[in-house]
Amino acid sequence: MRKWLSALSIIVMMLSVSACGFALRGAVVFPFTSIFVDMPLSSPLGAELKRNIRSSGQTTIAADAKSADVALQVLAETREKAILSYNSQGRAREYKLIYNFRFRVVDTSGKEVLVPTVISLKRTISFNESQVLAKESEEALLYRDMQSDLVQQIMRRLAVLKME
Repeated sequence: MRKWLSALSIIVMMLSVSACGFALRGAVVFPFTSIFVDMPLSSPLGAELKRNIRSSGQTTIAADAKSADVALQVLAETREKAILSYNSQGRAREYKLIYNFRFRVVDTSGKEVLVPTVISLKRTISFNESQVLAKESEEALLYRDMQSDLVQQIMRRLAVLKME
C-alpha cells in the first residue's frame, strides 16, 4: 500500500510540474548562421560568449563583420564597486558590485537589428577587515558569476532577434 501511495504521489508531482509550463532550458537557436563578436581576443567575457555561441551547434563565429550575418558591437563594459553601509568606526562594511554591459547588434548593411541594450547586474558583498584576501577572492568569484549570467542573458537576447 505504501509503495502505491509513493508512486502515485510521484506521478501527481510530475504531472503538476509539467502542467505549470516548466521546461528545462534547451539549446539556443539563433535566427542567423554567423555572427561577428566585436570583442578583443583577451576578453574573458568575449571568450565565454563565443564558446557558448559555438556550442549551440548551428552558428559560426566570423572573423570579420563583413563575412557575418550580424555583428555584436560592444558599446560599453564597466565594473563598479559602491559602498552600501558603514560600521561604527566609519569603515565600509558592505559593498554593491555592479556590472554594466551595453551592446547592439547590426546586420551586414549596418542596420540595427537590436537597438543599444544595457544589461546591469548587481551583487552585494560584505566586507571584513580581518579577511581581506578572502573577500578579494569572493569579489572575483562574484564578478565571474555575473559574467556567466551576462553571457546567458546575451544569448537569450540574440535568440529572439527578428531578422528581416
